Amino acid sequence: MFDRRASAMLIALLMACLLLPITSVGAELSTEERLAEEGLAVLALRNDTIDTDQDGDIDAVRVVVVLNSTAASNELIVKLRGLHKEREVLEVQEVAFVGQTNITLVYDAWSKGEHNLRLDFFDENGEFIASYPLPTFVLTPALQVPRVDLDLNAGSMLQTGEQCEIVRNFGDETGPRYGETGVRTFTGAPFSVLDSDHTLDCSSWPAGDYELKETYRNGLGQTAESNLNFTIENRPAPLFTLAVSGHENTTETPCNVRMELTDGRAPAGLTKIWRVKGEVVAGANSTVLDCSNLPAGAYLITLEVITEKMISSTEGTNLIRLPGVDLTAEERDSLPSTSLGSDTETESVGWFSIGALALVVSILVFVLLVRSREPEALELPSLGPTPQVLADGSPDTEGLPTTVDDQGDLWRQHPGGEVDWWDREWRIWHRWE
Repeated sequence: MFDRRASAMLIALLMACLLLPITSVGAELSTEERLAEEGLAVLALRNDTIDTDQDGDIDAVRVVVVLNSTAASNELIVKLRGLHKEREVLEVQEVAFVGQTNITLVYDAWSKGEHNLRLDFFDENGEFIASYPLPTFVLTPALQVPRVDLDLNAGSMLQTGEQCEIVRNFGDETGPRYGETGVRTFTGAPFSVLDSDHTLDCSSWPAGDYELKETYRNGLGQTAESNLNFTIENRPAPLFTLAVSGHENTTETPCNVRMELTDGRAPAGLTKIWRVKGEVVAGANSTVLDCSNLPAGAYLITLEVITEKMISSTEGTNLIRLPGVDLTAEERDSLPSTSLGSDTETESVGWFSIGALALVVSILVFVLLVRSREPEALELPSLGPTPQVLADGSPDTEGLPTTVDDQGDLWRQHPGGEVDWWDREWRIWHRWE
């Protein structure tokens, strides 16, 4: 019986010893007491809700603290903490004062929902002093959340070399507000894009399908994304005609061949190579070729137009320059003669000449017949050269560029500049000399 009482008393004594630390923990200093140890006292603490954008929703909280100090001087670090979605942001203010001071801190909501606020005090060395819990507020942000937009300024049918611009619209007020600026990532362009490039000039981009994408994520976990898909087609070869002024005129009259674009594009940026009888005219990169200096004769004039993307097309035309009227005999003999048509003078050979010619032919035929004792194999006359046509009957251009002149004749051009014209009767190509 005595042993049971002793055991009970011993157990009670041990439990009392175990409760002593709990009692000491429960006697921890309050916030006011901690501040008082530093010679500080909170005279007033006020929380004001703010509707910054005046849309009827609370989007910010202003915290005002009035402190009094009995110390000769004070240097404090005051931090307003906001906890939302397990992320904490800080509004920090450092103050130095003597006697009494007012401290104002503003917390801007960065996301919609409940925000738990707390006010912490630290000394000038960053050592914690005390903490004031603040109410929980339901806030709707007025700060601009991350936004990324890619806009294309171009025509509906975009071709290489045409006006093309991509505008990048970006904004984020929340991340920079709390030092949580994020990173922008741009993909899909044929070259590197910097964050400072507000607009991108895509008029020089090569042809192809483009899938552009820009993403952004700030330190608060907020994201934004924009996609832009478009296609740049290869611009076709230039379409143009050649207008001739001076065809079949005499050499003392003006003469020029003019390029006239028919596809609506401007001649600027196009390389123009003029050829006369296959020979390149040096320094003639212009829309007009002056042919006044060409002597009398027939000429094939061709123009090759090349775009910046090395896409080319060729057109040609025939030009005839007639001898001038006021020429000396020597000049006239050195130039091709001009046909007078039905007015051309002819000389009669006479009946005697015709009879003599017939007699000679008859004697030659008789001699040939007499000498031919044995019949020889019949030789068929040549039917002409083999036609150079494809299976469908069209001219075989052998992959060379072709053009049709104003007279409806078909021409083809060799890499060296030589040209052939198509003989529709024999269906073969003839070299133009």
